[in-house]
Amino acid sequence: MLVEDSPVQRRRIGRHLKEWNLEFVAIDNGADAWNILQGPNAPSLVLLDWMLPGLDGIELCRRIRTLGASGNYIYTVMLTAKDKKHDLLTAMAAGADDYLPKPVDPSELRARIMVGKRIFDLQQSLRFAATHDFLTSLLNRAEILASLKRELSRNQCEDKPTAIILADLDHFKQVNDLLGHAAGDCVLKEVAQRLQSDLRTYDLAGRYGGEEFLLVLPNCNLVTATRRADEIRGLVSKHSIVTTFARVPVTISMGVTVSDETQNLTIEDLLQQADEALYRAKGNGRNRVQAFSAKRQAAGSSASAARARG
Repeated sequence: MLVEDSPVQRRRIGRHLKEWNLEFVAIDNGADAWNILQGPNAPSLVLLDWMLPGLDGIELCRRIRTLGASGNYIYTVMLTAKDKKHDLLTAMAAGADDYLPKPVDPSELRARIMVGKRIFDLQQSLRFAATHDFLTSLLNRAEILASLKRELSRNQCEDKPTAIILADLDHFKQVNDLLGHAAGDCVLKEVAQRLQSDLRTYDLAGRYGGEEFLLVLPNCNLVTATRRADEIRGLVSKHSIVTTFARVPVTISMGVTVSDETQNLTIEDLLQQADEALYRAKGNGRNRVQAFSAKRQAAGSSASAARARG
């Protein structure tokens, strides 16, 4: 984003940005820039003039830094005719990452942008590593549970259901025992890709632990979630997985449950329900989907979550 109130400077700097094949939006005041920066698709780098009508560059820079609490760091380069040492310190104290005096030298500007891009790319890599499973690239356990909590909170406010599917590979221990962990890793990565391939853009998939996966389907009732789970189950088991050591046939069992707006269920309650349904799917022959049944639970057919998987 380029925030500059001078039409001449906007055209001049914008021309360089276009020459470097950079996508950008040009804004002539701080208030409009602030509105955009608070949005879901905010730019990752801002070239910010100090002197702006209404909301000036220093105050805008301070506000930008408040967005960092949500994890959305925006790299900010202050552009100004002010060139005193105390001006530099003022800009840095407000949260600017870099400082470039006017008139802007194109080569220096490009160098600042390259630095900002490297820092942004590094931040993205670190954030991905913190929230995703290294082997499968799915959300890790902590992040999928945090995402489930957010979805439940939002959908409860809107009186909409949230479906969760707990999935477990059948006889996965045999793959590791017979072919080794390298083959097992290959199977897990391929299964993760197949699980994700048929999800909606706003559905979520995470590695819950070992060979277990957790899928979160917002605004999805039990009937639809059960049907979707069976489609995904079929997709996972349709073809054997080719590893360096052998072709491995794979099947998966799934337990499905849905949040009920009439009950005040916790995440732990829902996970327990999905786990009980998964246990029944395993007990009924594996390679199948089982929806949670409150009647079965009341009849005492629920099983302990602390059990051996197979």
